[in-house]
Amino acid sequence: MYDELVAHLFPGDGDEHGAVIHAGLLETRDGPVLTARDLILAVEGRDWVPGTRGYRKLLAPFISKQVRRCRDERLVYLAVHNHLGTDRVAFSDVDIESHERGFPALLDLIDGMPVGSLVFAQNAVAGDIWLPGKSRLHIDRMVVVGSCRTELRPAPSPLEKPFDLRFDRQVRVFGASGQAILARSKVAIIGLGGVGSILAELLGRLGVGSFVLVDPDRVQPSNLPRLVHATGWDAMTWLVAPGRPEWMRRLGTSLSTRKIDLVRRVISRANRKATIDRHFTSMEEKAVVEALKTCDYVFLAADGHRARRLFNAVVHQYLIPGVQLGTRIQTNDETGTVVNIHTSARLVTPGCGCLLCNQAISQQRLRDESMSGQMRQAQRYVDGDDASAPSVITLNALSASQAANDFLFYMTGLTRAEAFQGNVQQHPLDRRVKFVMPRKDASCADCGNEKQSRLSRGDGASLPLVD
Repeated sequence: MYDELVAHLFPGDGDEHGAVIHAGLLETRDGPVLTARDLILAVEGRDWVPGTRGYRKLLAPFISKQVRRCRDERLVYLAVHNHLGTDRVAFSDVDIESHERGFPALLDLIDGMPVGSLVFAQNAVAGDIWLPGKSRLHIDRMVVVGSCRTELRPAPSPLEKPFDLRFDRQVRVFGASGQAILARSKVAIIGLGGVGSILAELLGRLGVGSFVLVDPDRVQPSNLPRLVHATGWDAMTWLVAPGRPEWMRRLGTSLSTRKIDLVRRVISRANRKATIDRHFTSMEEKAVVEALKTCDYVFLAADGHRARRLFNAVVHQYLIPGVQLGTRIQTNDETGTVVNIHTSARLVTPGCGCLLCNQAISQQRLRDESMSGQMRQAQRYVDGDDASAPSVITLNALSASQAANDFLFYMTGLTRAEAFQGNVQQHPLDRRVKFVMPRKDASCADCGNEKQSRLSRGDGASLPLVD
């Protein structure tokens, strides 16, 4: 959408051009966020004409049609035009006067939703947003979610503070500005088992500044070989050992370390400046969703299909990119022989084909997990309902490192335009890598283009499975 808008606004003629964006509205702890859903380009000479007070204007019938559509679909109306310039932009006095004349009437017409205007330069954007009641906000920044993250502001940010010399070797890869981006970034990790705990340490050592950690479980003795920095004290192995009285084993289980606390310790040792928001619960809680709204990226390292369903909705409804990752080990039911191993790092981003489109969410598993709390919390790495879940830290590290690199390159702008944007599967038994191109269904309920999809609707659509 952004590429299409830039091509329309800056075709090389040095003139001004117009458009309209329909956007969802998302209320977060950090303030309101607008999520661009539809782009309507104003046709030169029909919708975009010489102005009577200013240089150019959108015609009233075009504006009225777009505002009515926003009213009917509970979306935010944003008028768009461009000015000349490169890295800074602001509304002219004539622009502000036109807002003050026209926006009060548009607020009445749109019935309870905000209206506003954006003005672009080549690498900058400014915004004037009018809320019901006629209070006003200005756009702080605009984030373009693509293969690489692009951030535009009204003017260049102040010079970054010198980076911590501990990061000197990685700054040589993506620069001090890249390190500053990581320090400002906020990520969520859903599921802190064998994959999630490794991922947390990698991100902590990269210098990511803020974390949301979500997991309802405590450390068990069988977790120790695969959880980073876990010890026998975390699992209370001396209390829960076989042969201990039942009351003692229950006590040991209740005293064992929560995985969110273990991973907090891991991150803090790697990066003492990181801020960490912990949730000792499953993903399907309102408090978790509110925390996710403020994130730049979401890692799904829990393999439950309820978590997949909600994760998929969050990515597309709130325009927060993410990755679904894990390890699958298949065994022969009769002999127990391992027949296949693959690790997966599946990018899930708006516009690239979602988990629903690619049949990665099983309706049967959703029903099963809804009937049993124990099944909802279980992380399954092996086919079969009653099989133990084999897990090896070296296999978990494959998907964790792929996901961490994908995030790093996305945030710092290193991802190449031609880079593969799908599911990277590693098959260590065969020493091969498989690239699975995602499918996209235009009628998909989450990522589709049709009127009923949740894509970019912000708080305008309800999330599935939230308790």
